[in-house]
Amino acid sequence: MTEATMSSAMSSAAATPVRRDIGLKKRHAAETRFRLYGIVAIAIGITFLGLLLVSIVSKGYTAFVQTEISVPVFFDPAIIDKDNVRETNPKVLQTANYPVVARNAVAAALGIDKTDKKAMKELSTFVSDGSRALLRNMVAANPAIVGTTQTVSLLAAGDIDSANKGQIDLTVPEANRKVSDLQVEWLNTLKQKGIVTTGFNWGLLTFGASSRPETSGLGVALIGSLYMMLIVLAIGVPLGVAASIYLEEFAKKNRFTDLIEVNINNLAAVPSIVFGLLGLAVFINFFGLPRSAPVVGGLVLTLMTLPTIIIATRSALRSVPPSIRSAALGVGASKMQMVFDHVLPLATPGILTGTIIGLARALGETAPLLLIGMVAFVADAPSNPLQPATALPVQIFMWTNEAERAFVERASGAIIVLLLFLAVMNITAILLRRRFERRW
Repeated sequence: MTEATMSSAMSSAAATPVRRDIGLKKRHAAETRFRLYGIVAIAIGITFLGLLLVSIVSKGYTAFVQTEISVPVFFDPAIIDKDNVRETNPKVLQTANYPVVARNAVAAALGIDKTDKKAMKELSTFVSDGSRALLRNMVAANPAIVGTTQTVSLLAAGDIDSANKGQIDLTVPEANRKVSDLQVEWLNTLKQKGIVTTGFNWGLLTFGASSRPETSGLGVALIGSLYMMLIVLAIGVPLGVAASIYLEEFAKKNRFTDLIEVNINNLAAVPSIVFGLLGLAVFINFFGLPRSAPVVGGLVLTLMTLPTIIIATRSALRSVPPSIRSAALGVGASKMQMVFDHVLPLATPGILTGTIIGLARALGETAPLLLIGMVAFVADAPSNPLQPATALPVQIFMWTNEAERAFVERASGAIIVLLLFLAVMNITAILLRRRFERRW
């Protein structure tokens, strides 16, 4: 070997580690960049999520408090029972002009002469018309209070409530806002006297539908959603788990079962509104079930949730090691005993997780419920799933379409309630999975 050849070989050998070092540095740099891209993507996602939550909470937290006016109310017999016939005609207690009774009570607290028609007209939009039901129920429960004075907390009208919460700019000209200067003066006077209070708004969780924001609530929607979730739980979960067990453990692997599996996966990706059309055609038009009923909503959501439950259950069953099945069969257990005594208990955490996630998805659906008529105006809570009701997401949809400013606040408050329910369901799924999960 010549001296030139030896020198070239030595140079090539010295350059190889250098090239390796350069390649290694490039791979490390690429890995660092990829990690950085991942961190940036997560940060962007968390930022937008945070902005969404801040926007919802900032607009909706005030919905959980309500302005009330605590005044002595004189249950004037001249208004409630002017002909003194309540003993023979109890209906007069139901048809009395209770808003006038409430208005007179606030007028007395402000020192307003009841003959001042302009001021009394302003007072009619100062106190909520919902005082009608409150005072009527008090008299119906105890007719003896007619002619007496009782301290009652009356709801302020929606615009007065918004003004008290600082949601209306009172510095703009009077013509550009719904609250007059006189009403602002009354509000400040009552606040100085300690008559105006702001307490927790239980009505948001108990009231039904109303054309007035201050008397609107989620009571009917909560009960309707509860009925629907119970129907999904009672029908969808057993059907989904049973179908999964059969397809995964007992059905023969052939073209027919492959076709079923493909269709189940496709159904899981079908838009929810399609299930609403199916429910409208089958359950309402064909079977004649009542519109706006939670039973129809529950059946529609069951159809929508079944593919998710089946896919999650089959995945949980597959996660059980084959050695468990072989060991059970090896000690003489039948296939049925192997599935229900060994495989199913070990797959329970995954099944529970998939089921709860499916229920959480169903709880937040709106489109299929709109098609089956669950946008009805329902003021009274249903006593059974066959009576008209609405649901949480549908109630939010209805409130966002209202023109009143206070309904926007109510809609944001309802979104907070819905998000809390979804968070509780997802946290429950995580806890159950950790509680029953086994590692091999």
